[in-house]
Formats: sequence, structure tokens, C-alpha cells
Amino acid sequence: MKTSPATGPIAIFLTLTTLAACGGKKDSPAPAAGAARAPTAMKVDGYLVTTQPFAENIEVPGSIIANESTVINPEISGRLTMLNVAEGKTVAKGTLLAKLYDADLQAQLKKLQVQLQIAQTGEERSGQLLKIQGISKSDYDASLLNVNNIKADIDIIRTSIVRTEIRAPFSGKLGLKNISPGAYVTPSTILAVINQVGQLKMDFTVPEKYSSQMKAGKEVRFTYEGSDKFYTAKVIATESSVTETTRSLTVRSLIQGQDDKLVPGTFAKVQLSFDPDPNAILIPTQSIVPQARGKKVVLYKSGVAKFVDVTTSVRDSARVLVTEGLKAGDTIITTGLLSVRPDTKVQLNRVVTIDSLGKQQR
Repeated sequence: MKTSPATGPIAIFLTLTTLAACGGKKDSPAPAAGAARAPTAMKVDGYLVTTQPFAENIEVPGSIIANESTVINPEISGRLTMLNVAEGKTVAKGTLLAKLYDADLQAQLKKLQVQLQIAQTGEERSGQLLKIQGISKSDYDASLLNVNNIKADIDIIRTSIVRTEIRAPFSGKLGLKNISPGAYVTPSTILAVINQVGQLKMDFTVPEKYSSQMKAGKEVRFTYEGSDKFYTAKVIATESSVTETTRSLTVRSLIQGQDDKLVPGTFAKVQLSFDPDPNAILIPTQSIVPQARGKKVVLYKSGVAKFVDVTTSVRDSARVLVTEGLKAGDTIITTGLLSVRPDTKVQLNRVVTIDSLGKQQR
């Protein structure tokens, strides 16, 4: 087939253009197989661990109690003939609060008193006869023994009559009565509760590690729910041993001053302040890494992240007290903790320190 003269130059031009385009491209070298980028160190912030004075303050629950408190029960069973329980009123020690039926005991007392008079008359006659040797000494002793036996029986009856009277064991404030006159009561029946509220005490518990600091005379502050007022109490005694189940020590304190708003049984919030530790180690709260068992922090050592176990104690709004696992001079990582892995390379962006006044320095 013959080409036309008009199409010849065009074909030659297209061929040359294609060759020029192909020749102008240079083959770029293919990346070597298995080549990897050099790892880059992660940038983090650090904190320089130093010792600083720290006064530990804790809040523990407490309970306000009366100086003296008791449940009033009858000593014997019987019918209640008189009840003198003025609810919510203060009574003096020895005030008659209730009386049980005692007519039968009174009758026995009168009978014994008559027998005593007769026996004493007989004993006097026997004594006179003994002087003139009208009777033997053993006969006189028998009449004297009869007199003494009757006197002993009278004392027993009088004691039983006293037991029918229920009196206030001490001066205090009566609570609500739980019985009415005419009821039959037993020693298990509660007539009322009396509290000595002129002087109040407060019991609270502290963890075992603070037991050595709970000495007599130590002042504590407390308040109760619904009140902004703080009260003062002084430690007067502690329990003789630590409770094994809770590992805590019960402390009893004497509330200073009086306030009618304080009622026995009220829940108290006790604030305790302890002597400051001059070499405490405090670190930022966000530097703690919680674990399933315990807690860790990330140490910066020669550009590498090291995870170490720590034991912590109390904390405030921004810091936590470390008791084991760190020492002064260590540098811990405070940022990027979710991304840092053990033994990975890290680079410190900045380091925060604490001066002697407790202020942060960057």
C-alpha cells in the first residue's frame, strides 16, 4: 500500500517526538528492599524529684458520745405503779424515776419487825436469867441467834424493797420513755435512756501507721454534717490494741466547751494534722501510672524510659506522696505516658523542678 505524500512528514514528526519523550525520562533508582527509617526519640516533659517538707493532714470519721450514758432497766420483775420520766429533761443523781409494786414486801417487813420485837424481849429475859444462872449459856445463845436471824431477814426484805425503786444513776438528760404506768416490766424492759451531756466526748479511728502519734493532750479539730463551725477536742486515751479487721486504732477525745447543737450519736468529720516530714518526696499526680497490681512511674535514664514500682500515701489536689520507689535526684516523665513503652528512647523537652519554697521552676 502506498502512502500519500501529505502523510509522510507527519508520521516522521510523531516518531521523533515519541523518541524524545522516552529518551528524556531517567530511570529513578528503586528503594532497596528491607530498608527502615531510623527511630526518632519521643519528646516528653520531665520532673526532677527532690525532698521537701510536707505536713500530712487526713480526715477520719468520728462519733460524738456522752460523758456517761446508760439504759435504765428495772432490777426485778413487777407491775409499774409510778413513772417519773420527764422526757428531754435533766434530772439529778438519785431522783426516783419509777416504782414497782411492793405491798407484799412491805407486809413481810412488818411481820418480821413484830417478830423482832418479841425475839428481842425474849433475849433480854434470857440475859437476866443467865445472870442469876437461871438458864444455861447455850439457851441464851439460842435466843440471841433468833434475834440476829430476824434482823438479817429484815435486811433482805428492805433490800428487795429498794430494788423496786428505779433511781437516776447520775445527773443527766433523759430521753424518751418506752413504757407507761401499770405495765408489767422485767429486767430486760427499757424504761428510758439517760445521757450526761454536760461534758461530751468523741471517738474516732485512725489508720495503724498513725497510732504512735495519738498521744494524750493532742488537739484535733472536727465539724459535723450541716455545720461550718469547727470544734476542738483533746485526746484523753486510746484503745489498748489495734483492731485486726480494719487495722485501725480507736481514739477517745474530750470536747472542749459546750454547745447545745452537739448531740450524742452525731457523726463527726475529724481533721488530723501531723508533724511535718522534712524529707518528703512529692510528685505530680499525673505522673502515676495505675497498674492491675500497684502503681508505677516512668524514670528518665540516659534517654531511655524505665518503669519502676512505687508506693504512695496521701495526696492533695496536684501532688502525691511517694514512700517507696523513688529518691532525690531521679527524673520522672510526666507527659505522653500512654504512648511511652518500657526501654523506648525519649527526649526531654523541659524539666520542672521544685525550689525550697515549694514553687515550680522550669
